[in-house]
Amino acid sequence: MKWIRDRALRGELLSGTFLNLGSSVTAEMAGNSGFDWLLFDLEHGAGDRQELLRQLQATSGSPSVPIVRIGWNDHVTVKRILDLGASGIMTPYVNTAEEARNAVAAMCYPPKGIRGVASSNRACAFGQEFETYFGEANQNLTTVLQIETTTAVENADEIAAVDGVDVLFIGPLDLSVSLGIPRQFDHPEFRQAIAKVIVACKEHGKAAGILTHAPEMLGRFIEDGFTFVGCGSDGTMVAAGMKTLAQGFQQFRR
Repeated sequence: MKWIRDRALRGELLSGTFLNLGSSVTAEMAGNSGFDWLLFDLEHGAGDRQELLRQLQATSGSPSVPIVRIGWNDHVTVKRILDLGASGIMTPYVNTAEEARNAVAAMCYPPKGIRGVASSNRACAFGQEFETYFGEANQNLTTVLQIETTTAVENADEIAAVDGVDVLFIGPLDLSVSLGIPRQFDHPEFRQAIAKVIVACKEHGKAAGILTHAPEMLGRFIEDGFTFVGCGSDGTMVAAGMKTLAQGFQQFRR
């Protein structure tokens, strides 16, 4: 297993990208590109559990750490994804400390949490490394919670205070919509909201995370205090590349 939790909690700058095509091929490309973590998107992405398995297999030899975004704060889904060998879970739309505690409980074996124990899954090398995995998982799995609403921002301090929460990750598009300022990421209300989340993370020793599709925004977000930073996705990169190639023909059309 590849772990990243300690690095995140130390405040190390950790780079990532989102994988929403459900493709093992683009996952393999991303894994060999130098990112610290990869986000396999089961909330808005095209793939499902079987595609995820192939993506995890395709990146198992890379240094990038696999984090999986699930569709909802559901302990059954968390259990099944962790058993496949994910190193962390990103849970969307967490609004309260109680919801944060539920997400943490789903990540952990008893007595700390409610995760079911199995010894023959992929995470345990199909039984060959159960003792090691069982002994390390509660301490090393990364719990990433998405802050996507005005309610979540208001409760950011209480969410960050929950033991076992590692990263508060801003969903910028959802948050801007919730604020009533869609895609206005320079708007003072948006800037004020993300600043409150960063302060909560610093106060409680957690990492602040965010996604941007604009590389030119990386410096600003890192200066703000974000350390768990995602940029782009395989879908947007392939689409942009295809469009650029197609536009190259325009000069030859009559």
